[in-house]
Amino acid sequence: MQFAIGDKAVVPALGVGIVKEIVDLPMEGETYQVYVIKILDNGLTYKVPVNNTGANGIREVIPMEAVEKVYEVLRDRKTPADKQTWNRRYREYMNKIKTGDPLEVAAVLRDLARLKSEKTLSFGERKMYDQAHSLIVQEVAVAKDVDEQVIKDEIEEIFKK
Repeated sequence: MQFAIGDKAVVPALGVGIVKEIVDLPMEGETYQVYVIKILDNGLTYKVPVNNTGANGIREVIPMEAVEKVYEVLRDRKTPADKQTWNRRYREYMNKIKTGDPLEVAAVLRDLARLKSEKTLSFGERKMYDQAHSLIVQEVAVAKDVDEQVIKDEIEEIFKK
């Protein structure tokens, strides 16, 4: 996958960023061409070799057609809640978030939102909920080209039902 300066890219577990520059970075006697991606949410600078973006899961923002699939996952109430112990569930959810797949991240968000409606989330659960929520909001807002608050409101409306 090739990006140009100014393109938006999704970095798994970090969110949406903008390719700020493409530079040559000398390392261990060799020179690598890298993308310098600035994450929109926190300003973090992420560098990834141009020829290694696929292996690192860097991808384009989801197309508009895929946004409805994300919303379908969030609306899904038929999928049974995960009854594993917290530490197993935590590992599984973190693995899903790390994939960067918006449908997997949406499933984590949905499951934790359901759990949140039943009980108070622990610190770790709240942190994971916030991370999944932030990743979905960022990407959907960029895909729909709207303000993040609009997406937050839409997600809240989905979870109220």
